[in-house]
Amino acid sequence: MTTSLANTLPAELQNNPLVIFGRGIAAYSEVKPEHIAPAIEYLLKHAQDAVDVAVNPNTAPTWETLAEPLEDATESLGRSWGVISHLNSVADTPELRAAYGAMLPKVTAFFSSLGQNLDLYKKFKELSKSPDFAKLSSAQKKVIENSLRDFRLGGAELSDADKPRFAQIQDEQATLGKAFSDHVLDATDGFVHLVTDKAELVGLPEDTVAAAADTAQQKNLQGWAFTLHFPSYYPVMQYSENRALRRLMYEAYVTRASELAPQYGKGKLDWDNTKNMLEQLRLRDEEARMLGFKNYAALSLAPKMANSVEEVDSFLTNFAQKAKPFALKDWKELSEFAKTELSITDGLEPWDVAFASERLKQERYSFSENELKQYFPLPKVLDGLFQVIQTLFGVKIEAASLPTWHADVQSFSVKNAKGNIVAYFYLDPYARPGKRGGAWMDDARGRRVLPNGEIQIPVAYLVCNFAPPVKVDGVLRQPTITHDDVITLFHESGHGLHHLLTQVSALGVSGINGVEWDAVELPSQFMENFCWEWEVLEKMTAHAETGKPLPRELFEKILAAKNFQNGYMTLRQIVMSLTDWRLHSSLDTKDANDQAVLDLSRAIADQFNVIPQPAISRWINTFSHIFAGGYAAGYYSYKWAEVLSADVYSAFEEAAKLTGSVLDEKTGARYREEILEVGGSRPAADSFKAFRGREPSIDALLRHGGLA
Repeated sequence: MTTSLANTLPAELQNNPLVIFGRGIAAYSEVKPEHIAPAIEYLLKHAQDAVDVAVNPNTAPTWETLAEPLEDATESLGRSWGVISHLNSVADTPELRAAYGAMLPKVTAFFSSLGQNLDLYKKFKELSKSPDFAKLSSAQKKVIENSLRDFRLGGAELSDADKPRFAQIQDEQATLGKAFSDHVLDATDGFVHLVTDKAELVGLPEDTVAAAADTAQQKNLQGWAFTLHFPSYYPVMQYSENRALRRLMYEAYVTRASELAPQYGKGKLDWDNTKNMLEQLRLRDEEARMLGFKNYAALSLAPKMANSVEEVDSFLTNFAQKAKPFALKDWKELSEFAKTELSITDGLEPWDVAFASERLKQERYSFSENELKQYFPLPKVLDGLFQVIQTLFGVKIEAASLPTWHADVQSFSVKNAKGNIVAYFYLDPYARPGKRGGAWMDDARGRRVLPNGEIQIPVAYLVCNFAPPVKVDGVLRQPTITHDDVITLFHESGHGLHHLLTQVSALGVSGINGVEWDAVELPSQFMENFCWEWEVLEKMTAHAETGKPLPRELFEKILAAKNFQNGYMTLRQIVMSLTDWRLHSSLDTKDANDQAVLDLSRAIADQFNVIPQPAISRWINTFSHIFAGGYAAGYYSYKWAEVLSADVYSAFEEAAKLTGSVLDEKTGARYREEILEVGGSRPAADSFKAFRGREPSIDALLRHGGLA
């Protein structure tokens, strides 16, 4: 909030935590549903007033009089709405959800109208053609250029007759996206399976059983309660020797938010996302055609690295062809193992895959994921992660005491070599009811230079869904996480570093802002590589009971197992990516029936996947990335960016041959300067070439993944 805005607050808003935090940090725990409408109504008016001033004929088209005041007002609205959206994801209640949902159409309508404002578009065009444009910094120029592109994509050049329909499409998409997410959360929260006979829990790790007992106690039930939240669900699939229990949990999981859900637990038909998906695809197709694009996939590429729909489709299909022979080998080995060693003679079913895979891994590499997990207490892992960041990037991470939204949430400051705080971040580590599943990084506040010359330092949210600490025999155990969880934590920290270490002063291209969507995963996937380095793991492990670090012998086993089943895991990602891509590039939504989305997803899986898919599977109904998470026609970017990140990491491997360490400070400094610090202020391809000195190559990724 600007000082002037804070000073002009009406009396009824003087204590509203959504408008009084200024440029500081919101008091999350004080935000109540009744605060939302008055705060957002006020901020919408303030933002609209700024727009009205910007389009006034007397307002000169300069950075200081046009771009900066507009950025200031929309940031105030965006940050307060961001607090509400964040709480909606991590602390959902019926009241908060209703208040959020009531204001969502108004916020969506405002930003939609902003993109369609022809007078504002003309002002920005005037600025881009004025003599003052040449005097702007490269970051400011990129903001203006991106703004002009976004005006075009936002419908500014549409006729007055078409603009209302275009705005309506944005509103309807926002509402449908929220409903999709709500359905997935409700379907996940709404299922509980109670086990009353401990004999049914054979094979499950002690901490999983303890967590199930805790869950039952919280729900006033007697026994062991299992849910569809991943920390509860996946250990059953991985370790339970009770095949009937695995099947029950699997079928509940893959039918969430579908028409089949009422057969399992407490699913409801009004949580069915089938029609929602098709309606979103129809709206996206209509939007694309209104803007002159053949389909939504083509529209989505306008701000991305990839050049054409065909290029992306070819990239994915070629990748699938390289991976499929390895995937077939993986599947054949697993099927034979399940038959001969696990007595699964009637064929390997989907609810057997994780269990059989874990057993095969244990036999082949002589360790279990649960054994390995004991070496990764979360506090020790965090120390190791911070040590990597501090060594490579010349910063210091220290505990902070920022306002939080839950007792489990931690906050940290990032200091530069001079001891000055350059950023803050939050870590919300554990799964809980009312919290959206998965893991993500989000922008709480971006870096920018304020009109008074002060630097607004960035703040990030890092959100995960690890299994929370549990009591065993009345004693609270320190939380341990799996090696996959460690990778997830490093991944999200990579996004965080991209946001936190930027040196760009213009908000629109600061940190992750303005970075091409298919390159934004580069820094996150880059960080994952350190999870496979002995010099890193040795210092970030300590057995939960003995305190001893990870034995080198066990490390060698997990390294040998690194690419275990990577063939079909790669194919799984490609199937998801191709499903997303072809839903947005080749599905005829006009004449499609309700099953069209499912049919296309099944056809792609039949063509590329090696694991037979059960008729019951409705995984597409919970594909939140593309229907509620901003990755529509963009899921391919994970694989696209993986090529970039593997190639970038190979520079650290090359340095290690000379210095003996992948934690090479000189290479880290170059990476920070050429990729992290520049954010979206220049094309990602230019940043890659500035760091690597050449075009990207897929060779490093194939080598890292054992697919060469």
